[in-house]
Amino acid sequence: MRQEATCSLVLTQDAQHRKNQPPLAEEDDDRDHTDDAMPPPCSILLRQEEGEATAAAAAAAAGEGLLVPPLNFAMVDHGVYRSGFPDISNLPFVESLRLRSVLCLCPEPYPEANQEFLRAHGIRLFQFGIDGSKEPFVNIPEDRIREALKVVLDVANHPVLIHCKRGKHRTGCVVGCLRKLQRWCLTSIFDEYQRFAAAKARVSDLRFMELFDISSLKHLPASFSC
Repeated sequence: MRQEATCSLVLTQDAQHRKNQPPLAEEDDDRDHTDDAMPPPCSILLRQEEGEATAAAAAAAAGEGLLVPPLNFAMVDHGVYRSGFPDISNLPFVESLRLRSVLCLCPEPYPEANQEFLRAHGIRLFQFGIDGSKEPFVNIPEDRIREALKVVLDVANHPVLIHCKRGKHRTGCVVGCLRKLQRWCLTSIFDEYQRFAAAKARVSDLRFMELFDISSLKHLPASFSC
């Protein structure tokens, strides 16, 4: 009985001693944060395996070939895309679009490599050359914009890719005039144009889109959104 009482007293004193001790977390607050414990070995191993898996996936993607879209690529509407001039590195991506036609707004002869690609995939080329010179000498031929729109409105040409050199001004004007047919307000048309043209936006382009007469163009096909 005396031994049990002694043990009980010792346990009680030990508990009281622990109770009077400050929490361990408070003791750690006085330490420099640079002394934080290293992560457990299993955590390090998992991170190494994750890094190796990422590197392997990247290597596999590089081996298969990445699809790189042309500059300023975007979807305009169902079956209608826009971009800058596709170069050789962009052709695998363009192939994935399964185009029926390409609408080029540059006056220069179409590169032979691009023509071979179009022929190999049965893609028709429409070209309406518009001079891309800068203000104040820029001249936007309304008749060519109108002919380009007729190509875009013909669903037999879809999917179609509209492009110029950078996919900003000439492409932006064609898309802006299409938006007028879709009954977009001018504010939304200008916002979309400026999203692609950015600091290169031209007042003459905005004025052209504002004054463009859509009355002679047929109504939108049912496939277009309004």
